[in-house]
Amino acid sequence: MPAFITFGRILFAVLFIYSGATQLFNIQATSEFISAKVVIPALLAPYTSQLETMTGMSTPQMLAIAVGAFQVIAGLMLALNFGARFFAILLIFYVAAATYYYHDFWNQSPPENAKTLVEALKNLSIIGALFMIAGYGRSRRTAEPVYGDV
Repeated sequence: MPAFITFGRILFAVLFIYSGATQLFNIQATSEFISAKVVIPALLAPYTSQLETMTGMSTPQMLAIAVGAFQVIAGLMLALNFGARFFAILLIFYVAAATYYYHDFWNQSPPENAKTLVEALKNLSIIGALFMIAGYGRSRRTAEPVYGDV
């Protein structure tokens, strides 16, 4: 794999590793943020209450831990190029869902929605980069000169 692609993949993965670690180190704030934005469907309420009883944690706290761990693991897998295509596809769904739930610029009035719109566009760019990682794959490459056509 060319050095620029490897370096870019590692730098890109830092975004998810840092974000996940930050969420794991501050689970209370993350769970409060999740509970303010995500509503658990009534169909899942009996199952979530059972999980809450078993773990002693609320559903938003469990989701905060799961999301933080997923981001750290997926970021490490992207950086190490181990299952990168699979984790890139999972992250596409995750970033799309996070954009829908947390950056709902369409529900805000125009002066206040500018920052949220930029955040949604940033996430759209991240999804584009994840599609490139998913599309690049790990197929066998021919030997390339170090400097290419420079």
